[in-house]
Amino acid sequence: MSEMKVAMPLLARNEGVWDGFYRHTDAEGNKIDEHRSRLICRFPEDGPYPYHQTNHYTWTDGRTEARDFPATYRDGRMWFDNELIYGWAAEVPLDDFNRTLMLNWTRKGEADLYLYEMIQMSDCGRYRSRIWQWIKSGRIHMRTLIDEEKVSDSWQGY
Repeated sequence: MSEMKVAMPLLARNEGVWDGFYRHTDAEGNKIDEHRSRLICRFPEDGPYPYHQTNHYTWTDGRTEARDFPATYRDGRMWFDNELIYGWAAEVPLDDFNRTLMLNWTRKGEADLYLYEMIQMSDCGRYRSRIWQWIKSGRIHMRTLIDEEKVSDSWQGY
């Protein structure tokens, strides 16, 4: 088992395939976008990254998008550094059964924009909810609400 999976057992429970729905709202709560998602979260045994996430997005008008988020591990956190974002994820030990991951990242090329994300995992490990707070120039810019269900514990074949 990788060092990252041992050090971050809640993150390790996220391994697999998640289907979900993203809803983006402006600062006043008005919907500005929504789309379906499939996230593939994996801990490869080989290669330069101990964690790799691929996000597939699908809109009702037929548009699709895929993004890759390889990550490293150091100082008790998972770290992202790719062409889109730079940031980290850490577990929040609130009680005997960790349920919460917190992430913070900046969008590259947008110096005045940063995001905080909270991921809340159900006790059974089948459901999770996520919220992104987009902060621009020190004020809330928008929010993203995400509801997901784990459809496979294995990422093999996806």
